[in-house]
Amino acid sequence: MKVAVIRFPGSNCDLDMMAALKTIKGIEPVLVWHEDGSLGGRDYGAVILPGGFSFADRLRAGAIAANSPAMSQVKRLAGGGTPVLGVCNGFQILVEGGLLPGALLRNSTLKFVCDWTHVRVENTRTPFTSGLKEGQVLALPIAHGEGRFYLQPAQLSRLEKDGMVTFRYCDAAGKSSPGSNPTGTLHNIAGVSNKEGNVVGLMPHPERAAEVLMSTLGHSDGSLVLSSLLVTQKGRRQG
Repeated sequence: MKVAVIRFPGSNCDLDMMAALKTIKGIEPVLVWHEDGSLGGRDYGAVILPGGFSFADRLRAGAIAANSPAMSQVKRLAGGGTPVLGVCNGFQILVEGGLLPGALLRNSTLKFVCDWTHVRVENTRTPFTSGLKEGQVLALPIAHGEGRFYLQPAQLSRLEKDGMVTFRYCDAAGKSSPGSNPTGTLHNIAGVSNKEGNVVGLMPHPERAAEVLMSTLGHSDGSLVLSSLLVTQKGRRQG
């Protein structure tokens, strides 16, 4: 499976994502510049928007990148069912581009938070959670200043009802509480999907907790998120 990793000016997790994907047998990552017009014309099985500070976070985090040439093609691919993942700044870009609901506000502490967290898998109906178990707890790092997920109460209730929350901050035992919420995000939400389930955004960095970095950081749970793509692909072939 070829996976496009989109590089924007200011991306700084693109090469980490490439390195993490290369450790997964069956995935061939391709680095794609955001102005490359061939994205929609190639046979990509998935698209990933990596973390960083695209366009230096001018206006709002992800606001300018959401209007870059690549995003019109990403929207077309997503509309056709192609799996799309946005990590950290990539999540912000998907929200700004209208591919995911809500907004990502400044952390409640008004400080940049860089730490290890635990997240609980809330549903396994997306291409990036299909290889996981509902309720499974993963150890993943975060590093952001604007990761506080917000949505109007009625819309938030609908988001929960429709099963669009994919990851929720929790403690090591899987319990969500204010104490396990590092940024003040509503309902401890760490990641969401669109209603169809093929577009996912999450603030934690799976590529920083993949096997390629295991010897340094001591965790490889992120590879479970990325390798879920192969589980989804296998299911489609068998179907």
